[in-house]
Amino acid sequence: MIEMKTRTEVDAVDAAGTVVHEILAAVREAAAPGVRTADLDRLAHRLMREAGVRPSFLGYHPRWAPMPYPGVLCVSLNDAVVHGIPDRTKLRAGDLLSVDCAVHLNGWCADAAFSMVVGAPADPGDLALIEATERSLAAGIAAAVPGARLGDVGHAIAQVARGAGYGMLADHGGHGVGRSMHEDPHVPNEATAGRGLVLRPGLVIAIEPMLIAGGTDAYRHDPDGWTLRTADGSRAAHAEHTIAITEDGPRVLTAA
Repeated sequence: MIEMKTRTEVDAVDAAGTVVHEILAAVREAAAPGVRTADLDRLAHRLMREAGVRPSFLGYHPRWAPMPYPGVLCVSLNDAVVHGIPDRTKLRAGDLLSVDCAVHLNGWCADAAFSMVVGAPADPGDLALIEATERSLAAGIAAAVPGARLGDVGHAIAQVARGAGYGMLADHGGHGVGRSMHEDPHVPNEATAGRGLVLRPGLVIAIEPMLIAGGTDAYRHDPDGWTLRTADGSRAAHAEHTIAITEDGPRVLTAA
């Protein structure tokens, strides 16, 4: 069931999104060679406590997962696409780092992610991959206007990603957001324009392209049951915003 949000409820998601944005900005600033991925998780957890929000990932246990998620961030490195568990791994110069964060504030959730290259020098291929991922996200957001269809969003994302020669993580996409971190509808990263759910004001969704440098869509699971890695070992990038469909067009709820 798809729940449409009132303007007041969209504002509540926006308040959670402001916290997500601030936490991700702090994590981006702290990400440097020698820093452990668990250090980034502890930083985010401290900031969440200070902001009075609940970490949405911590303890999350979908049916397919072997255990509840143990961190407040997903921290994925290099060929890890998404759902990387923070641990004692130290960041190295040139690592491609993707960070995903979601929080609940007063019962409302917002979710966002970014990718970056740690330190210097940055491989031009990694920068191109990140840039294409961000452009794919921007294209998907731009397509999310009242009267358009969900397929238009996926089509816009894929036009950028496929046009640049990248793969896209199979079987994964965005999702509705609101009272829960994952709500209906599923938001595909590749779809047929003009098909699917009609977008109406009050719909709140997370749009999140996940691009793979090697051009394949295939992935594998780590033994931890959470981390998804590219099947060909190539690098991946992830970008995400929570947005609301409004009469005036898409409203990004996890940006400054």
